[in-house]
Amino acid sequence: MLERTHDPSLTEMDEYLRATAQAMGASETFGPEPLAIFFGAKGETVPDPFFGGQGPARTGCRLCGGCFAGCRYGSKNSLDYNYLYLAEQRGAEIRAEQRVVKIEPLPAGGYAVHSRHPWRRQRYPMLRAPNVILAAGVLGTLELLFRARDRDRTLPNVSPRLGHLVRTNSEAITAILSSDRDTDLSRGPAVSSHFYPDPSTRIFQNRLAENEVFLRFHYGPLVDDGRPRTRARRAIVSMLAHPARMLGLWGARNFTKRVSVLVAMQHLDNELAFRYGHLPTAPWRRGLRSTAVAGKPAPTYLPIANRATRAFAHTSGGEALNMLIESVANKSTTAHILGGAVIAATAAQGVIDPRHEVFGHPCLYVVDASAIPVNLGVNPSLTITALAERFASLIAPADAPHADRTPRNPHAIAPANLRVVRATDA
Repeated sequence: MLERTHDPSLTEMDEYLRATAQAMGASETFGPEPLAIFFGAKGETVPDPFFGGQGPARTGCRLCGGCFAGCRYGSKNSLDYNYLYLAEQRGAEIRAEQRVVKIEPLPAGGYAVHSRHPWRRQRYPMLRAPNVILAAGVLGTLELLFRARDRDRTLPNVSPRLGHLVRTNSEAITAILSSDRDTDLSRGPAVSSHFYPDPSTRIFQNRLAENEVFLRFHYGPLVDDGRPRTRARRAIVSMLAHPARMLGLWGARNFTKRVSVLVAMQHLDNELAFRYGHLPTAPWRRGLRSTAVAGKPAPTYLPIANRATRAFAHTSGGEALNMLIESVANKSTTAHILGGAVIAATAAQGVIDPRHEVFGHPCLYVVDASAIPVNLGVNPSLTITALAERFASLIAPADAPHADRTPRNPHAIAPANLRVVRATDA
């Protein structure tokens, strides 16, 4: 469905990453990144190449690097070109620009769902459904469940484990700014290659699109030290001692063309916790607040990521950079947040059962990254998709009698997978 493939060509940035892998003694682990992109002929639109003519027309990748913000040309295999598109052809109704704000059980069973426009003062008619699936991503799903349990009191039986076992994929995000003001490393998909510097760590490169220039202000000097306060002090001293360098970074010409962003991910065990409380920037509002977990802090500094960044900078002739929120503020960053409403055997261990049903609230399901209980150390897209496919396999066909349209016993579908989930959770 996602048409996993690879970039058919490697660019200058990829060769820099290959040289970095070689410098770190890991050249044999270098390889192309799996991607969900239709490459085809550059910029050429063709009839559906994937679903026997049932899907939409697609346009060959222009190699603009804009994958993260959303492809403007119809090349990225995003859900609106596969699952959602095909679902609409079969009668599903996709309601864009509707944000769910409240879920409450109905006396006769099922749920009422209340929604409004995301930024306008507009509410929509209430929806009623016998089954409700939450798939709003970790932040959206957790906020909905917290609000329903703690503010609206409509879902009082949601497990006290809500917000626990939140994972950051153990990430560190660094960058290298080329000293050549006229270089252009931005041509290609946002991600195209990776390597493994050690068995626990995977590093891949990222390109930025032209409109992502604001990220320049997130970076500062690369510094090493496992002690957060010492590292912050060293970073600040370096910035004050070299103001011209910082102004040169923040005002760099052709920044998005010159920068290479490295993301290091690990599957090692650590976690955050979310709670629902007043926001420091808006005390009159309540929302998700993250807290560190004693003894298992999410990393804000990965020495091996800094090593790789320096090796890349040496190879490419650029300047190595850390994210200031990591080096100065000692806050972990992630592009792949996981967990918070994890699969478990009981409500004392997690929020949903192996059928993805919320403990204490029948016919309410969570089917997104919130269910994943561990750091994967890789992009979670395929894992999320696999979990959703498995959940869908438990649902009886739409033309089955109503009494038979609840998820079936998962032990009859994938007992081996369940054993893995339970072993990991334990």
